[in-house]
Amino acid sequence: MTASGSADLVIVANRLPVDRVVDTDGTLRWRRSPGGLVSALEPVMRVHQGAWIGWPGGTDEELEPFVEDGLQLVPVTLSAREVEEFYEGFSNATLWPLYHDVVAKPLFKREWWEAYKRVNQRFAERAAEVAAPGAMVWVHDYQMQLVPQMLRDLRPDLKIGFFLHIPFPPAELFNQLPWRRQVLEGLLGADIVGFHLPGGAQNFVRLVRTRVGHKTHRDLITLPDGRPVRAGAYPISIDASDFEDLARSPEVTRRAEAIRKALGNPKRVLLGVDRLDYTKGIYPRLRAYAELVADGTFDVEATVFVQVATPSRERVDEYRRMRDEIDMLVGRVNGDLGRIGRPAISYLHSSYPREEMAALYRAADIMVVTPYRDGMNLVCKEYVACRYDNDGALVLSEFAGAAHELSQAWLVNPYDINGMKAAIVEAATADPKEITRRMKAMRKTVSEHDVDRWATGFLDELDAVKPMKPPIRRRPRRTAG
Repeated sequence: MTASGSADLVIVANRLPVDRVVDTDGTLRWRRSPGGLVSALEPVMRVHQGAWIGWPGGTDEELEPFVEDGLQLVPVTLSAREVEEFYEGFSNATLWPLYHDVVAKPLFKREWWEAYKRVNQRFAERAAEVAAPGAMVWVHDYQMQLVPQMLRDLRPDLKIGFFLHIPFPPAELFNQLPWRRQVLEGLLGADIVGFHLPGGAQNFVRLVRTRVGHKTHRDLITLPDGRPVRAGAYPISIDASDFEDLARSPEVTRRAEAIRKALGNPKRVLLGVDRLDYTKGIYPRLRAYAELVADGTFDVEATVFVQVATPSRERVDEYRRMRDEIDMLVGRVNGDLGRIGRPAISYLHSSYPREEMAALYRAADIMVVTPYRDGMNLVCKEYVACRYDNDGALVLSEFAGAAHELSQAWLVNPYDINGMKAAIVEAATADPKEITRRMKAMRKTVSEHDVDRWATGFLDELDAVKPMKPPIRRRPRRTAG
C-alpha cells in the first residue's frame, strides 16, 4: 500500500484527480476529474504502481489513502484557514497575478507566506512517506514550489521533477516577491524544472544566477554540492485523438447541429471558452466584437458570438468584480444591438462536460482565444483537434504559450482592440483554401505533440537522472597526546 512507501512514481499536485460527489441518498463517491493531465498520467501510474497526492476539496477532514478506479490516491487535509491563506491568498492573490504579467496587482501578506510554507511541508512529508526507495516524484504547479527542496531534505534518494503550468515571469516582475530567494531555492530541490516555453526556463536560470549565485551554463545549474539541475521547456498538450474521436461521434455531431439551430442557424458562429479569470481577456474580446456589430461589419441576423465563461474562484473579490463588469457589458451590447431572438452575444456562465464542449467546437466557425497571458491554453488545441474536416479559423493571442506552436492561427495582441477587430474580420472573410491550409498545419502539430508525448518525454528524462553519491565521510585522524 502507498503509505508503506511502495510507490515507484508519485504525483504531487494541489488537487486529487477525482471530485467528491454526494448522491441523492447521501452516499459519498468519487468521480474522475476531467482533464488531459489525468488521462496522460494514468497509464504511466499503473505501470509504476504510482500514487497521487493532493487535496480532495473540503476542509478539516482527515481521509485515509484510498484506491479509486485502480489509482492509489493520498489525500492531504487543509483547514478552512489554510484554504483562505495558502490557496486563495498566496497561491491565487500573490503568485497568480505576479506570474501573469501583473494583469492584476499581487498582494504580499506574511501570514499567507507562512501558510504556503506550512502546506508545502505537509505535501512534502506525505510524498516522503509514500515514495519507494529511488522513486520518481513529479511535483506540479505554482502551489507546490517549495515541495522539491523540502522533499529532497527528507528523501535525498528520490528523483524529483517539477513542472510549472503557468508562465514564469521575468526578473523585473519576479523580484517584487519578498520571498523570491526561498521560492527559487525550493524549485532547485528538483532534478528537472520544467516550463511551457524556453523563455520561462531562461527567466528561471537567470534569476538563479543573479539572486542565488549558483553557476549556470545554458539550461544547466550546478549547485555547490555538485548536483546538476536542468531547466527546460516541455510544452503541454491534449489527448488529440480522443478529442477527434469525440468530435466524430454521432452524438456530438447531432448536438453541434442542434446548437446552431438553437442559435437561429446563423451564417457564422464565433466562440470563446475560458475560465472566468482576469488573465483571459474576455472583456476586450467581447468589446471588439460589439464594435464590429455596431459599425455594421457583422449583422446579428447572420453572426453570433457564443462566450462560455466557466465559474472560477468566486469567493475572491477581484473575480466577482470582473464577473459583474462582463455581465454589464453583455447586457448593454445585447440591449443596444440585439433583436428579439437574436442576441449579439450568447453568454453562458457555466461549466460543461467534454461532450458539450466538443459539440461547441464543431458548431463554431471561428474560435477566439485572446488571453493577456497564458502558460499554454489548451482550449485552442481542443478546437483544432475537433476540426477533422480541416475547416474553422483560430484567432489567438500572441501572449498564449500555444501561439509558439500554432503560428498558423491569426495572431493578435489582446491589448490592441483595432488589431483584434481586423484579425477577426480577416478570419471571417478568408478564402476557404487559406483556412484549410492553416488548419491542416495546426492539426499536424497538435496530433504529433500530444499530451502522452509530453508526459512520457518528461518522465523518461527524469528516470535517466543519475542519483548523487553520498559524500564519503572520513574518520578524523588521531593526534598524538
